[in-house]
Amino acid sequence: MADTAVRLPDPAVEARLARLDEVLAGLEPAPGPALEAVRLLTEVYGEALARVLDGADERLRERLADDELLGHLLVLHDIHPEPAERRAARAVEKLRPAVRERGGDLAWAGVDGQVARVRLASGGGCGSGCGGGSAEIVEAVRDAVLAVAPELTSVETVPDAAERKPAPAFVPLSTIRRRTVPEEVR
Repeated sequence: MADTAVRLPDPAVEARLARLDEVLAGLEPAPGPALEAVRLLTEVYGEALARVLDGADERLRERLADDELLGHLLVLHDIHPEPAERRAARAVEKLRPAVRERGGDLAWAGVDGQVARVRLASGGGCGSGCGGGSAEIVEAVRDAVLAVAPELTSVETVPDAAERKPAPAFVPLSTIRRRTVPEEVR
């Protein structure tokens, strides 16, 4: 069994992934043997991961999918065992405590086609920019959801039921009758 002491901590993995994105972006405009080698290597690694998943029991599949780095690789190779909607819902739940700390609330509202829907609400007393409507929070939610479920095309916010104002009632003019005042009152 491999020694876990040589494993990279998550920040080091994230730094390497960011650098890899930069390097790959530089390769893309100049296709050639290097880019083909990267593509072939990616395909082979994806096939290897798929074979691991094929031979894994349900518990191991869940552990692999729950690991942040492995989960991203499974998504990259389109072999993640969980559906996109469940992955996106979990990402929203992970962000919920941070939004609540800012006085708002965040809830998963489902998927409509390929669009994730989340409910953002500002908390009482924090104002409109605190939890529910801030662009920073909306962007963080979008980034988190699309990172774990790139099959989805976008993320939309839906108003919280408590914040929705009821539509004004329509009363047809023909139903309003002039009340007649009795003679003795005049």
